[in-house]
Amino acid sequence: MTKPRKNLSKLMASVIGLSLVATTLAACSGGNSAENNTNNTGGAGAESNVSKDGMPIVKEPLTLSLMAPDVGHAKWEDMASLKELEKLTNIKLTFQNAPSDSFATKKNLVFASGTYPDMFYAADLLPSEQVTYGDQGVLLPLEDLIDQYAPNLKKILDANPNIRKNITTPDGHIFALPFINPTAVLYRNPMWYNGDFLKALNIKELPKTTDELYTYLKRVKTEDPNGNGKADEIPLASVKLTDLRMFFMGFWGMYNEQYYADKEGKVHYSPQEEGYKGYLTFLNKLWSEDLLDHETFSQTNEQKEAKIKNNQVGVFDAYHPYMPFKEDQNTKHPMMALVKSEIADSPVYGKHPGQSAYGQFAISKTNPNPEAAMRWVDYMYGVDGAALMDLGPEGTLWEYTNKETKEKKFLPVPNGEKYDDYRGKLTPNYGIVAPGINLPETKKGLESDFDLWFKEELKNKIEPYAKTPMPNVFLTPEEQTEITALFSDLNPYVEQMEAKFVTGQEPLANWDKYVAQLKKMGSDRVVEIYQTAYDRWNSTK
Repeated sequence: MTKPRKNLSKLMASVIGLSLVATTLAACSGGNSAENNTNNTGGAGAESNVSKDGMPIVKEPLTLSLMAPDVGHAKWEDMASLKELEKLTNIKLTFQNAPSDSFATKKNLVFASGTYPDMFYAADLLPSEQVTYGDQGVLLPLEDLIDQYAPNLKKILDANPNIRKNITTPDGHIFALPFINPTAVLYRNPMWYNGDFLKALNIKELPKTTDELYTYLKRVKTEDPNGNGKADEIPLASVKLTDLRMFFMGFWGMYNEQYYADKEGKVHYSPQEEGYKGYLTFLNKLWSEDLLDHETFSQTNEQKEAKIKNNQVGVFDAYHPYMPFKEDQNTKHPMMALVKSEIADSPVYGKHPGQSAYGQFAISKTNPNPEAAMRWVDYMYGVDGAALMDLGPEGTLWEYTNKETKEKKFLPVPNGEKYDDYRGKLTPNYGIVAPGINLPETKKGLESDFDLWFKEELKNKIEPYAKTPMPNVFLTPEEQTEITALFSDLNPYVEQMEAKFVTGQEPLANWDKYVAQLKKMGSDRVVEIYQTAYDRWNSTK
């Protein structure tokens, strides 16, 4: 199931225990030493150095330190987008990077050390971290800076009040900024049908109900659609159900894996709902007939993708369907349409809220020029900054065909490299969630036939059933402490029981006993806490 937000008390206990290590880390990380900030000026002088519009941002050169995760494609100081940004803004950056898979640990160490970077970038700041370190004064409140120094972001927030509400803590402050994607629909990768199997089975119309989906999966198992004469087909592949859960729970009217609010504003805890029982019952049926991969709970994603590439799998998840096949872009593998079950008002889909759940940019209290830092990040919430950070500088992978309308075209990738790999050398916004916005203008003229087909698939198969399960509500420190304690018990139990119900180790005849145990462990209290937070969110103007 979805991992809970971090417990404030546990978080603080862990970082205190690591404080000696953190002191050493801070000493060698650069931090905010006098040497690093020789060009920086604080107070009124710093503010007067900042232009409220236009470029450069500062009249006198300024150096700021930035902490961010790194996916290892290139050194950040060598990236063309960041070099171009320095020329435009007159702000030089020094970098405190950590590999993305260990970034959370380093971030905790830095918070414990007392020596902070000037800016946190793509930092996945949890709501609990924003509340804790905002309350302690480590992170600066940003709302006044937004009003005065972030015209792009202010325009977005004024036009979309819910986004502002989603990033405002219970005490009325904004401590971190999100990535905003107003066109987002999917929370996870879509599910796809193997187009070659559909053709081999002469299927002209995709399943519309769970019964029809079952019939299709049964045919994959028994009719040798890969044509190799072996019974090696796997109708439905998964890794621990995390890839299919969002889609399949929607067949039974469930908007989210953990909790959601219905159209009347009532909060539900998903794992104890009748729809969840329907989801488990269906997967148990698939498991018992060997239609769901029996290595689901033991294999890695790489092992699953090897089976897809070997043309063994009928239904699978992927960012784009041709990717696990290692094929060029094509439209032969259709997106799975959401199917209807016996549950009324099904199917549904938990739509992406249009912004990142965690904060991706924050300014620390030791930043010598918060105004300049805010103007720097605000550039990424505008058309030109979004293009620079998403595509790299003009003239390398793309160029304008009409600058006034923002129409673009692709250029040949240097050295014959793959586009995505080369892009990862130009911009840090590759493999991480960075602050900024996804705008239609960014890729105007660059969309392929596949991109346009993908949009149509979403429009026809997902969007009619999509609803945001719940806004990004903040909890108070007390609520956060309690909810994390509850989830630390509930989540492992739910995950364990999901596997047992699906594989038949636990009969679904014991459903009532399972629900009773959830309630004993505090599932109803989870509903109460999130209902309070949701009501508080709704009452905020």
